[in-house]
Amino acid sequence: LTLTMTSIYSDPQVYEGGKLRPYPHEERGSERGRAKDPVKFLQGVHQRARERQVAYETVRILRKRVIECYRREGVNHYDNCKEPVEDYYKVIIQKDLGQLHPNWANPEKHDGW
Repeated sequence: LTLTMTSIYSDPQVYEGGKLRPYPHEERGSERGRAKDPVKFLQGVHQRARERQVAYETVRILRKRVIECYRREGVNHYDNCKEPVEDYYKVIIQKDLGQLHPNWANPEKHDGW
């Protein structure tokens, strides 16, 4: 076991699980903020948390690719690392890093969480 300060040198990790099915979105009701169907509400909360984590990990992986390319190419990174940098840039300029959101009844209320 070798301990390093960064995981750049670790072997790539691949997700080998099944496909998660989406849950229907359920917003909170008007009565004291309770959800109309608590089970659907919690499933939706968990799904949004998964989507957020997928977005963060995607950015992390793309950033690793940029760093690896810069280190590999050295002074030629301006010419040889355009593709990884463009992929990284396209993701980080999106709202919430490209995270999928449900169809909110009031989108302004849930903007930028």
